[in-house]
Amino acid sequence: MNSPFIIAEIAQAHDGSIGILHSYIDALSKTGVDAIKFQTHIAAAESSIYEPFRVQFSKQDKTRFDYWKRMEFSLEQWKNIKQHCDDVGLEFMSSPFSNKAVDLLEKVGIKRYKIGSGEITNLLLLEKIAKTGKPVIISSGMSSLDELDSTTKFLKEKKINYAILQCTTAYPTKPTQYGLNVINELKERYDVKVGYSDHSSSIGACIAATVLGAEILEFHVVFDKEMFGPDAKASLTIKETKKLVKEVRKIAIANANPINKNNNTSFNKLKTIFEKSLCVNKDLPKNHIINFNDLEAKKPSNRGIPANDFNAVIGKKISHAMNKWDFLNESDLI
Repeated sequence: MNSPFIIAEIAQAHDGSIGILHSYIDALSKTGVDAIKFQTHIAAAESSIYEPFRVQFSKQDKTRFDYWKRMEFSLEQWKNIKQHCDDVGLEFMSSPFSNKAVDLLEKVGIKRYKIGSGEITNLLLLEKIAKTGKPVIISSGMSSLDELDSTTKFLKEKKINYAILQCTTAYPTKPTQYGLNVINELKERYDVKVGYSDHSSSIGACIAATVLGAEILEFHVVFDKEMFGPDAKASLTIKETKKLVKEVRKIAIANANPINKNNNTSFNKLKTIFEKSLCVNKDLPKNHIINFNDLEAKKPSNRGIPANDFNAVIGKKISHAMNKWDFLNESDLI
């Protein structure tokens, strides 16, 4: 198994500031992640004044439509964002939330599409993306298996390569909501790459997902969890991201190098040091018959009869007087 493909999601952590957005690109380029993901919003094409806030966090946007409007960037800005990602070696990714956003991202140049769980049943958007022929990663956050069955069937019919992320739409996600068991369920059900999209605000869930075979990891990143925005408290910091990447890469190496517990020859030297030989725990006269209470075991293992053979010694005579703590060898027995 290769190391998971690691996606750091900025989403709206930039709060509409192009300068802050570029700062995230520079910061994340030093963490070891593979890709940086944004969200491409075109308010008029995806929302309306009737859309409620998921979290009533904003003190400057009267409606969520207004918030999405403030999150918009121009085509030229998106091209500069993509170029910056290219320059620092990060794959540029973005989730579209309208057909107009797909058109924009096609002009920007995007390798693959990430589909948020709220769009899984939006076959209009999926049809638009399918027309590009590019692979997609779908998040299962709010989706039932029946809905995923329908969506994956649609993608298969369109001959679109896809991967699925286990995800729970809760911000932040509690341990009881991780759903780590679903990773293997999705692998068995769909026989595609399966990953984990995290909102737990800690590195533990992604580490556990890696152990369980997740091939893609995605999580939100923010400079500080007290920052403005709906996802800040469900995100990792830059420092946590570095730590997570480091641990995930180690686990990937471990997964690629299974240990054969039937072969412990590499421990032969250590076994000599740590394992023990039988000795007598008191002064004993010649012809004394050894009993259990006469025995002790001391390191190293190559100075006497192995400790695991103690039963073979009990009931035998010693051929000469022995001093307390002498190692016991076959030559001492008659």
